[in-house]
Amino acid sequence: MSAGAAPAVADEIAPRPVVGREVLHAGAISDMVRDEVDLGDAGVVSREYLDHPGAVAIVTLDPQDRVLLLRQYRHPVRAAMWEVPAGLLDVVDEPAVDAAARELAEEADLVAERWDVLVDYATTPGSSNEAVRVFLARDVRPVPEADRHERHGEEAEIVTRWVALDDAVGLTLTGELHNPSAVVGILAAAASRAGGWTSLRPVASGWPYRRTGRLADGT
Repeated sequence: MSAGAAPAVADEIAPRPVVGREVLHAGAISDMVRDEVDLGDAGVVSREYLDHPGAVAIVTLDPQDRVLLLRQYRHPVRAAMWEVPAGLLDVVDEPAVDAAARELAEEADLVAERWDVLVDYATTPGSSNEAVRVFLARDVRPVPEADRHERHGEEAEIVTRWVALDDAVGLTLTGELHNPSAVVGILAAAASRAGGWTSLRPVASGWPYRRTGRLADGT
C-alpha cells in the first residue's frame, strides 16, 4: 500500500509486542490471562482476555435446503438454545475439517461426503482470542446405529430439527436464535446460496486466526 493510501477493507494479523504476561486462572479448556502490550507511541497497556483453543461449527444442509439445528442447554446464559453442531479444537494440530466431521458424528449422528469452508469469525475479539471456522456440510448420511457416540452431560439432552434455510434466516432476524455460530452460519449460508455458492472455500484454506498453541508464542 502506498503512503497515504486508504487501507484495504480486510482484517490483518498485526500483533503488537507482548512485554509481559500473567496467567490469572488456568482452566480446563481456556485460561484467563493478562498481557502487557506495547502499542508504540500509545504506550504499554494491560489487557485481560480469555486464551481459547478455538472451535469449529457445521451448517448441515439436506437436498431440500433444510439446515440441521440442535437444541442444547447452555448454562452461562441459562438457556436452551438452537444451534448448529460445533465443538472445540482441543486436539493439537488436528485439521479443522476432521474436528468438524467428528462433532457432526457425535452430536448429530451424521456423516457428510461434501465439505466446504463457509465463513470464519472471531467470537469476542475484545475479550477472547477464540476463532471459529464454520463449515458447510452436504450429502449427509446417518452413522450406523452400532457406531454412534454415547452422549453425556448437556449433550445427552440434544434434540435435533431440520428447518428450511429461509425459515432459519427469518428466525435469526426476528431474534429467535442467538447462538453465534448458528446466526453467523445461517446468514452466511443464505448469502452464499444466493451467489451460487461461489464464495465457498476449500477445507484446507488458510486460517491465520486459529491458535496454534496454548500461550505458545506470546501473540
